[in-house]
Order: sequence, then structure tokens, then C-alpha cells
Amino acid sequence: MEQRKNFFIDKKFQTDFILRFCLLVVVTGTFFMALIYVLAGKETTVSFVNLRVVVQTTADFIYPLLLQTLIVSTVVVGLATIAITLFVSHGIAGPSYRFKKILNALGEGDFSMGCKVRPKDSLKDVAGALDGMIDQVRKKLSHTDLKLKELKGVLETKDLTEIKRSVSEVDRALHSFKF
Repeated sequence: MEQRKNFFIDKKFQTDFILRFCLLVVVTGTFFMALIYVLAGKETTVSFVNLRVVVQTTADFIYPLLLQTLIVSTVVVGLATIAITLFVSHGIAGPSYRFKKILNALGEGDFSMGCKVRPKDSLKDVAGALDGMIDQVRKKLSHTDLKLKELKGVLETKDLTEIKRSVSEVDRALHSFKF
């Protein structure tokens, strides 16, 4: 199977997927920053600022450091999250895109396609089940076509115009499928 060069297969799904994980990173970082700030709020810290002794709550003392840490860690972890979720979502969006394409073809009567996914993609079991279903329908359609041809041969020997017309209609309907 050829490799895709496009990172976004289903842009809406993948963007939502990535944004939700990034939101989780930001919320978690903010929660821990707030938790440390609140827990450190009851303590006092003595420090030297511009050669002066300053007494303040530990929470106020560490707030600038907490904020800087939150910003840097959110950016770093956010970029890693974007990269990881992009590739994870690719393994989901790829098969999903392929399934939609195959289902649209099946809806048009084209049973010539198979459902194959890459080895690292998700939903392999669904792809296998869909491929098995397509194969079974293809076999049944082929069998039906063979039986219809046999029926036509039998009908050629008799003069039953109404039956021939009905058989022709069934034949046309059957051959709207590709197999």
C-alpha cells in the first residue's frame, strides 16, 4: 500500500482530536500550578531582593517561577502532544477515510474493491470484517449471475415473452453491480 504524504486525512477529526489532548495538557498544568500555589500559600519565605530582606508568602515568592514553568512545560509538552496525537489520529483517520470510500463505492454497486489497511493502523478487525463481507457478497452476486445465465439458456428454448422480459429486468439490475 502506498504511503500517504498528507498529515491530515480527515482534518476536522484530527484537529478536534489534537485540540482535546492539548486542552488536557493545559488544564492539567494549570491545575498543578494552582495546587502548588494554594498549598504553598500558608508558608512564608524570607528572601533578599536588591539587598533588602523581603518576607512574603511562599506562594507569592514562587508564583513567577510557577508561571514560567507552566508556560515552558505547556509549550514543550503541547508540541509533543501535537506530534503524538497527529500520528495516533492518522492511524484512525486513515482507515476511517478508506471505509467511507469503500462504503460509497458499495452504495454505487461497485463490489470490486477490497478493504485493506496498513499494518500499524487501528481498526484492523473492522477492516477484516468489511473485507470478508465484501468477499461474501461478491461470491453471492457471482453465483446469482451464473444462475441467471443458466435460466436464460433454458428460457431461450421456450417462447415465454413475459418471462424473458422479467429476466432481462433482473439481468439489468444485477449488472449494475461491478464484480
